Amino acid sequence: MGTRIVLLFTFMTTFFQFVIYATDYHVGPTQTYTSIGAAPWATLQPGDRVFIHWRSAPYKEKWVINRQGTSGNPIQVIGVNGPNGQQPVIDGNGAVTAAGLNYWNENRGVIKVGGSNTPQDGLPSHIIIDNLEIRSGRPPYSFTNDNGQAESYINNAASIYVEKASYLTIRNCTIHDSGNGIFIGAYEGQTQHILLEQNYIYDNGNNGSIYEHNTYTAAIDITYQFNRFGPLRSGAGGNNLKDRSAGLVVRYNWIESGNRQLDLVDAEDTDVIVNDPAYHSTHVYGNILIEPDGAGNSQIVHYGGDSGNTSIYRKGNLYFFNNTVVSTRTGNTTLVRLSSQGETAQVFNNVIYTTAAGNKFAMIDGTGTFLMQNNWLKTGWVACHCTPSGSVQDLGDNITGTDPLFTNQMAQEFTPQANSPLINSGDPIPAGLLPNHALTHEYVKHQNKKSKEISADPDIGAFEYYSSICADSTNYLNGSWSNGLPNQDKFATIMSNYTTGSASKISTCGCMIMPGKLLTIMNGDTLEVKHTLQVDGQLETKPQGILIVQQ
Repeated sequence: MGTRIVLLFTFMTTFFQFVIYATDYHVGPTQTYTSIGAAPWATLQPGDRVFIHWRSAPYKEKWVINRQGTSGNPIQVIGVNGPNGQQPVIDGNGAVTAAGLNYWNENRGVIKVGGSNTPQDGLPSHIIIDNLEIRSGRPPYSFTNDNGQAESYINNAASIYVEKASYLTIRNCTIHDSGNGIFIGAYEGQTQHILLEQNYIYDNGNNGSIYEHNTYTAAIDITYQFNRFGPLRSGAGGNNLKDRSAGLVVRYNWIESGNRQLDLVDAEDTDVIVNDPAYHSTHVYGNILIEPDGAGNSQIVHYGGDSGNTSIYRKGNLYFFNNTVVSTRTGNTTLVRLSSQGETAQVFNNVIYTTAAGNKFAMIDGTGTFLMQNNWLKTGWVACHCTPSGSVQDLGDNITGTDPLFTNQMAQEFTPQANSPLINSGDPIPAGLLPNHALTHEYVKHQNKKSKEISADPDIGAFEYYSSICADSTNYLNGSWSNGLPNQDKFATIMSNYTTGSASKISTCGCMIMPGKLLTIMNGDTLEVKHTLQVDGQLETKPQGILIVQQ
């Protein structure tokens, strides 16, 4: 445990100083506290940080966070990795509620945010949960509650259950084996300003149930970015990302499988969200949306509502742009279901690809208005696998073809090849979406990001062809370079294992290491990358080897 001075105010008119002292609390086998419950959860102050250190055995503990930080001094719960990068594991199966806490709905989550008697109830604010693996909040698992009694989780329990919060960030966590991975409740519109980023969320849901999801959220102003969403548990029928928010932004995520990848429906719990001006605009861009064969519903996106009360449906615009959509279904796929004629999808700069015949891919399910421009689509695509009552309007500059020329579709490498029709074929983002929704980043496998460099018009889809800022390119495959050695004007793609020993210094405009491939920088050798280095395989630097990335 250590105390830090984190903030100092000096008021010259009164010659008064106000100092906030913040404390670091360390939990772990060789730390001040050996259990999570020993940390002072009931009395945390602005700027306090609880560090949970990895240990070989999971922490079988559960607790509530219900204190208030500030914008400059948030309260942080931070996992400290083990020697091989292992995240600390918080396991709800057999967990014991931390002593000294008293809160309701214990059966709803492993970590709860908001809603307690001890700490005194309030609106938890400026909270960061970072770098923890949190798992196993679902039936048939049980736990010991704050009365010392055994209790079972209910179906819609979550790894992180947020009853209410303001300015909450959940970052770089691994969330799995729960009913809902993350559940965030609206609490009459008090839940606001939520950020979920760089998490890996997968293997949640309940067998035979459609009501639990990898994430299920309702808030005002919520952003998902740089997350990896994987398939739900076997037999679970829930969606990957289900949301009932106002001001929803889903950008730069990898979302694979689920009943639907995105289920963006009505705020059935509170009119505060329905009446918020941001309720009628939803922004989805820069994502990779993957529909495997036989994975639940054939619709990738649902926008509007599902309560049956159409008066509270979103009735606005879904801005869907610069996404990479890939379906490997052998049967039909539909891009978006618009719930009523009041919903409009503005769809531009997307690559919409199916491995099946083009006529297996439809744009809408029947209703609503679908406006499409500057997309790449499989030749033969159809408006609907039906006779629609809504409309699909082609606003021009859409491209059709048989192959968008991804780098390696089988390996899920969706960057364009040098001769791809996607390159520079997009439209600039409309002024009305700027600056808040400019294309500033790209998703990097996995749970990472990089700045987006657009040399002319944007490429169609989620990825730019970065060697387009280089004059030339060369691939290393089976012992030789396809176009000579790389240089500062030439992009290098490592498609076979490569060792620098044959050239003591390599300078390249950019470099991509393909999955399963190894680039080794030997002793005394140098690899200098002028622009982007993308490591989807492995990069090894021997002692005294040097890597320089100038980006």
